[in-house]
Amino acid sequence: MADSILVQLRKGALDLCVLAVLSKGESYGYEIASRLVAAVGMGEGTIYPLMRRMQNDGLVATRLVESSSGPPRKYYRLTPLGQSVFEAHRRDWQSFTDAVDTLLEDLP
Repeated sequence: MADSILVQLRKGALDLCVLAVLSKGESYGYEIASRLVAAVGMGEGTIYPLMRRMQNDGLVATRLVESSSGPPRKYYRLTPLGQSVFEAHRRDWQSFTDAVDTLLEDLP
C-alpha cells in the first residue's frame, strides 16, 4: 500500500520535475531521464511520451545535435510558455506541500 501512494506522487509530480530540470538549461532525453531516476526514482520509459506531449503542447522546443558516438541527440529547452507553466506549477506545488506539511504537523 505504501508503494502505491509513492507511485501516485511520482506520477503527479513528473511534469513539474521535467520542467524543473529544463528550467536549469537545455538537456537531452537520456540526461533528463537519468536525473529523474537519481532524484525521484522515475523510470526512463515514462519520459519520452511526456516529452512528446510537452512538445505538442508548446512547453518545450527541440533541436537535433550530431553525436560522435551514435545517432543525433534531441535536446529539449523550455519555451516562454513552458517557463510560465513551470513557474505556475512550482507555486501550486509549494502551496500544496505547505498545506500537507501543516496537516501533518498538527497530528498528535
